[in-house]
Amino acid sequence: MAAAKRKRGGAEARPRKRARGAPNGTGLPARPSPQGEEREEHSIPAPVSKGKWKNKERVLIFSSRGINFRTRHLMHDLRTLMPHSKADSKMDRKDKLFVINEICEIKNCNKCIFFEAKKKQDLYMWLSNSPQGPSAKFLVQNIHTLAELKMTGNCLRGSRPLLSFDPVFDQEPHYALLKELFIQIFSTPQYHPKSQPFVDHVFTFSITDNRIWFRNYQIMEEDASLVEIGPRFVLNLIKIFQGSFGGPTLYENPHYQSPNMHRRMIRLAVAAKFREKHQVKDLQKLRKKEEKTIIPEDPTETVFDTPAEEKPLEIELVKPELKVNLKKQKKLFQRQRKRQKKVSRVGV
Repeated sequence: MAAAKRKRGGAEARPRKRARGAPNGTGLPARPSPQGEEREEHSIPAPVSKGKWKNKERVLIFSSRGINFRTRHLMHDLRTLMPHSKADSKMDRKDKLFVINEICEIKNCNKCIFFEAKKKQDLYMWLSNSPQGPSAKFLVQNIHTLAELKMTGNCLRGSRPLLSFDPVFDQEPHYALLKELFIQIFSTPQYHPKSQPFVDHVFTFSITDNRIWFRNYQIMEEDASLVEIGPRFVLNLIKIFQGSFGGPTLYENPHYQSPNMHRRMIRLAVAAKFREKHQVKDLQKLRKKEEKTIIPEDPTETVFDTPAEEKPLEIELVKPELKVNLKKQKKLFQRQRKRQKKVSRVGV
């Protein structure tokens, strides 16, 4: 192939490379146009939000082996609602809880939500600030997931929530500590890469019956009313520890009753009811076997009895006449008529 001929002035026509820091796209100062006017530069407008992601909170959400389907769905719902969360594989039951601090360090997380399953029916939740502490252990009750509730509420995936707390959280010191822990774990950091710059739902933490009730509501745009989204669960506080997943106990709930004790109380109540029934039956049998005691006559029993007038006895010597039964006479009359009809038919 023949080489293509270069045009005259081809090297000059090529645009020169732009030097770093040059405002007009060339390393040389801008040349004036033939008319004496400079070229107009088109600049791209800056983004609306110039904020930087400063709060580097990351939450590790995972569980131990032996959880059921409802706990697995609850974990998935929390990961969906918290864009700053991370997941990990299930931890073996034989491993100690202090290993979680190392897992958080590997995953570059400083907060942790760990679900611990026991006896395949009891679920415990650990909220921890890794690795310094503090940490809190809860018994999770009345779990209802997003797929189970099917509420009418809805929110944008990755949007930042508002956190609403009961006034009791500011009255007692252990609740104030839990409030700060909830704020750091459940609040989505501002300008997080996976978050959306909208606030369209609210997490509520209310205290009733010495338990913390978690609810998630959508904020309606029209009248700012609340519509529940889910999930929902109840946290029964057990202990607050100074360290992460252990250490000195800062607070112990005096109203807490373990699930084993609760089931034992139910069994004892059923057994007591069954025992009472048997005792009643045995008592009835004993009463039947006992001899009946004859109660002496009460002399005052016939005080208010009024004696009736005595009528003279009348003895009838003649046999009374039999009463005529009208039904039998009517039947005899009907039979006679039937016979007469039959005789009349034969004669014809």
